Amino acid sequence: MRRMKWLCVMVVLLAVGLAASVSAADFPTKDLSGIICWGAGGATDNISRGVTPYVEKVLGKQIVLQNKPGATGAVGLMTVYNSPADGYNLLYAAENPPLYKVLDVGQIDYDAFTPVMLFARNVGVIVSNNDQPWKTLGDLFAAAKKTPGQIKLGSTGVGGLPDVVSSFLKANDGVTFNHIIFGGAGPAITALLGGHVQITVLGMAECREHLRAGRLRALAVVSEVPIAEIKDVPLITATNAAYKKILPWGPFYGVFVKKETPEPIKKTLIDAFQKGAADPKVREFIANFGSVFMGLSGAEAEAYIKKFQSITTWALQDAGATKFPPDKFGIPKP
Repeated sequence: MRRMKWLCVMVVLLAVGLAASVSAADFPTKDLSGIICWGAGGATDNISRGVTPYVEKVLGKQIVLQNKPGATGAVGLMTVYNSPADGYNLLYAAENPPLYKVLDVGQIDYDAFTPVMLFARNVGVIVSNNDQPWKTLGDLFAAAKKTPGQIKLGSTGVGGLPDVVSSFLKANDGVTFNHIIFGGAGPAITALLGGHVQITVLGMAECREHLRAGRLRALAVVSEVPIAEIKDVPLITATNAAYKKILPWGPFYGVFVKKETPEPIKKTLIDAFQKGAADPKVREFIANFGSVFMGLSGAEAEAYIKKFQSITTWALQDAGATKFPPDKFGIPKP
């Protein structure tokens, strides 16, 4: 009797394994869901929507994109984390999750996901509303020191690009701002243009057209090397050489699946995104959007994320901006 029970169990397990392999081989058999963890109009949203149509052609299925902003991207991340690990639920996200643990935003980060592809990277630009009196970063710092914590900075929340860069500014130049929180870069830009906030920090991809049109004023680029498209804008290192220790640094954008997703399905997705992103129109779109194409997947992408995490969390620790030290989570010093 016991032998018969074990035989039945083995038959069931074999059937389940066979069904899973068939399912993986046929993937995808239906449309996919893509959760963008930032709001409409920001760099993550724009790049995700720019790349996805070319991937859909390879997959032969639609990826239905939906914005779920909130909590520095954690709302969208948890939406996918709480979904089945079947490859049909994709997370379109940026550089924020590697900072969640030290900032006490959440305990789930990219360790729970596999990067299907990191699309592109960018540089941060400190920008001002045109109506403000300051013309340079030095002018801004002088005003901020006269009125500590009063100048309104459009923020996307703890761990977002404006928050992280403002922590760098506090650590190196002793300036503080009044953070006004928005659900993404798009709403923050709208508020800045409308004069509801006075400054923010944007990815080059997000502010490029506004700078070209003269709608915003660029005060500094968070870079140690000149950026061709805004070569006349001073580098942040020109104000204070101390910033060299955190550079090169900047936001990145990509697509992820839960780590438990079957390997054959991961491979199908990685192949589809690699083939889709190989289209010259994708490379042209990313370049025109002011970003640098990356195209990293799997272990190579994971290594890049770990390096970013090390540099950023320890810089935030030095700025006194972390809730927990990075070494609590085994994050090594850069």
